[in-house]
Amino acid sequence: MTQPGTMTAMTKEMQDCVEACMSCHSMCEETMSSCMQMGGQAQMQIMRALMDCSEMTRMCADMMMRRSPMSPEMCALCAKACEMCAEACMSMPDDPQMMRCAEACRRCAETCRTMAGARM
Repeated sequence: MTQPGTMTAMTKEMQDCVEACMSCHSMCEETMSSCMQMGGQAQMQIMRALMDCSEMTRMCADMMMRRSPMSPEMCALCAKACEMCAEACMSMPDDPQMMRCAEACRRCAETCRTMAGARM
């Protein structure tokens, strides 16, 4: 029995999801920087997807770490943002950075979908 105000330990699944979210966040930030260095328009749709995914993954990890009761819903939204970002990155299959980012997004989406269905 836990006392009021104490937090339960994070499950292995939660830890994996937090790590995947933070890894995806970092990869999206690196990819945005890479896009800016390319110059030109760097496809605004891709940049928007990267920005959305970066913010969602950071927020999702934060909410899981503080055991927010809204975490399952946030994980579901995060999975959607990650899938959209992966699809946007896949539009540039010849760019290795974009492919690494798409893979990180897909990995994060998978762990978030698992957490969205879990009780926290």
